[in-house]
Amino acid sequence: MEEIAKALELKKELDVLRPLDKEQEDRIMQKFRLDWNYHSNNLEGNSLTYGETKALLMFGVTAQGKPLKDHFEVTGHNEAINWVIDMVKGERPLTENFIRQLHELLLKEPYEVDAQTPDGKPTKKRINVGSYKTSPNHVKTVTGEMFYFATPEETPAKMADLMVWYNESIEREDINPILLASEFHYKFIRIHPFDDGNGRTARILMNFILMKYSYPPVIIKTEDKANYFAALRLADAGNIGAFVDYIAKNLNNSLELMIAGARGESIEEPDDIDKEIALLEKRLNSYGTKIEKQKSFYNLQEIYLNSIVEIAKELKEKLSKFDDYYLHKNVFIKINDHPSKDISALTNSVGLLTGDVREIRIEVRYGQMKKQGLENFSFSFQIIFVFEVLKYLVGLNSYNNHVLVKNYEVLSKEEMDSLVKIVVKEHNKQLSSVLK
Repeated sequence: MEEIAKALELKKELDVLRPLDKEQEDRIMQKFRLDWNYHSNNLEGNSLTYGETKALLMFGVTAQGKPLKDHFEVTGHNEAINWVIDMVKGERPLTENFIRQLHELLLKEPYEVDAQTPDGKPTKKRINVGSYKTSPNHVKTVTGEMFYFATPEETPAKMADLMVWYNESIEREDINPILLASEFHYKFIRIHPFDDGNGRTARILMNFILMKYSYPPVIIKTEDKANYFAALRLADAGNIGAFVDYIAKNLNNSLELMIAGARGESIEEPDDIDKEIALLEKRLNSYGTKIEKQKSFYNLQEIYLNSIVEIAKELKEKLSKFDDYYLHKNVFIKINDHPSKDISALTNSVGLLTGDVREIRIEVRYGQMKKQGLENFSFSFQIIFVFEVLKYLVGLNSYNNHVLVKNYEVLSKEEMDSLVKIVVKEHNKQLSSVLK
């Protein structure tokens, strides 16, 4: 087989470059692991994109609008891969218990799926984890024919036979790991021992065998799904060589990538930049809230009439209780560098507003009390609105003393009440201090 011969030559080339620098190896294995997680799950219908898969595994970012089950599948698959990599390092043998433990890590916990009774009625089927199937999982082919896997009753014996075959194979002096891993994958799929997750489990076990013999993992890409299943169908028809050749061809892609990485060359593939863009877009979408509005005449007018003027009017009303005690009293509005205007002249006017408004101030000025001994008492306070391109800030008496940072939307009633309360309380505090 030409592809197997090529794989053996590439493996020799890779072995010459070993041991790899740890950082290089970690970088290569991270790419393999991310690709493996995405493609193996996507082959089985998982809806997470590559970017969403990477965002979930590397940054813990979940994909909005995607099923929770799809997130569990990806994180479970990643845990299973990491566990298998540890098992390769620890030289743990492949056993039935190993396979059941792997399946439990992969699927995490039991769940229910839609199913049909033998007479075609809808029902629910419980998917158990870490134990062999309890009901048939035969499938209909595209031609309408039934394709039969092992029955639940046959499964334990067939799995035992598979492990006998595997253990005898690894004892052979002329063992070819590529043949062994490919055939194990196919034999496992023909049994289909679990209620769900058989494809993902088969691919992990195949790669476990390859990695035990110092090969990189094979990544079956989702865009190559048709060829993958066609190779499996050829094996079903008796041409196992076609499936082995298909696996070897994909193994060569992994070997070439690992060799490039070992040499310090780029391990990016042609579509990696698209994946990077998709990941960045996903992270960006999950970062904060998108700012929908920006500085404009319309937005300034809304804030002016429905926030600034309302605060000024409320301040004038609250402080009117003291009007009889002050010779000078009023609330003004100042726009940019224009002269301050009494709010009575501005409440219904937006004549001074333009897109160029940098700041608007509410100025409270009360002075010269009509009480003996308090003639020199005065109170002044400013609420300053500073307008930037994407947000505006609300400060008290100073640009730097910001108490609110807002997008271009009117203040809530609670926010306006809070600002009025601050000003009135400060007036009362200062007046109380001179009445002692």
